[in-house]
Amino acid sequence: MTSAVSGLREFYENPAVPLSSGPDRARRQARILAEVLRTVTAPGVIVDIGCGDGLATSVAAQLSPGHRFVGLDWSKDAIRQASARGLSIVRAGVDGSSLPISAQAADVVIMSELIEHLVDTDSALDQAWRVLKPGGSLLLSTPNLAAWYNRALLAFGVQPVFSEVSLRGVYGRPGSQVAGHLHVFTRRAITGLLAARGFRDIRVTGARYHDVPRALRPLDAAFCAWPGAASILLVHARKA
Repeated sequence: MTSAVSGLREFYENPAVPLSSGPDRARRQARILAEVLRTVTAPGVIVDIGCGDGLATSVAAQLSPGHRFVGLDWSKDAIRQASARGLSIVRAGVDGSSLPISAQAADVVIMSELIEHLVDTDSALDQAWRVLKPGGSLLLSTPNLAAWYNRALLAFGVQPVFSEVSLRGVYGRPGSQVAGHLHVFTRRAITGLLAARGFRDIRVTGARYHDVPRALRPLDAAFCAWPGAASILLVHARKA
């Protein structure tokens, strides 16, 4: 696994690899976090694992003042960009290693479209569990393998969107950007994995995908009401 993690870290140091999913995801994450933080007495501690360029974290910090935000990422370029936004950033990987965060230190852990990039999903969730306070929240989002268009694509023998067979090119699916997805989840899979790692009160909602063609965006928005077929899975779970 060490060589695989090393290869992935080299992949994410490539300037051509995106460090952010854009302002729409940032605003979405900030709104969800603000709702969760209504029940947290300031200053709460929010740990954003895989914070990328820090855009989402900075928007969330603006929307929820009075709380302490800490971002973690491995990419040097991500750390540089996130630090330029005035954020507290720690360079750390999550695959096969312990996060440099004390046990039960965080009120909220964010894993926004991160878990699909990880070699060892179990260890990453174990670390999220370790750093969360009892009753703390995990906010996780990830692309949906069973998105409505993926169901149609697979029926015609086309590789589903979000899934990849190589870090060097896109083969057999729509799109041209290699994202580094190693695992792709359905609603049932992500809820089962979280439950197995000890999380409870697992709630899943759906969200749109920014790269859906314009003509299909109203349909994509409509499918958000059916999380099992939505483009993106938004998960809120608690540490028992």
